Amino acid sequence: MQKLALLIAFIISGIVSAQTNYEKGMQKAFELWRTNPTEASNLFERIAAAETNNWLPSYYAAQVLVLQGFEIKDKDKLDAQLKKAQDLINDATAISKNNPEILVLQALLHTVWVAYDGATYGMQLSPKVAALYQQAFQIDPTNPRVVLNKAEWDMGSARFFGQDTASFCKDIESALELFANFKPETPFHPNWGKKRAEEVLASCKE
Repeated sequence: MQKLALLIAFIISGIVSAQTNYEKGMQKAFELWRTNPTEASNLFERIAAAETNNWLPSYYAAQVLVLQGFEIKDKDKLDAQLKKAQDLINDATAISKNNPEILVLQALLHTVWVAYDGATYGMQLSPKVAALYQQAFQIDPTNPRVVLNKAEWDMGSARFFGQDTASFCKDIESALELFANFKPETPFHPNWGKKRAEEVLASCKE
């Protein structure tokens, strides 16, 4: 009986220790993101290798690379970076299928290519981006990042074709209302986008 109690104690302490290491690692990666995004992505990737049932580290490792991609001007460098990001998105998707947060990130990856060279990639990838946002919206229409990014993409498409964007500004307002009531499942679950929604809404009113 005493041995069983000791075994249970060791198991619990092991779980707590692992959880603490995960939390410390994630916090360090988020701190690194401010000053050294590449190292942050690498750390998220190392955490993902240890947390094989957790989609969040792969998601963030990919997100860092995707957001960096908007600043890269060299095509070969961008191609290598986004291929690595795609592998990480695939890893996250394998753990958490039909996840609206991952679908938004996938859409953003395609958007990097459209932003890099719209003439080359716009026709090819725009339908994929729209379909990803629609899929994410069908899964969770109350997710503020889904509503925000879908509306911003639709707004950009409307501008491109010379159409009115007023209806999409109302969607941005809806996203802000959703942000006000959104509570992430854990401190490490996605909780970004509110500031961007405020910026887009401000541009609507100019």
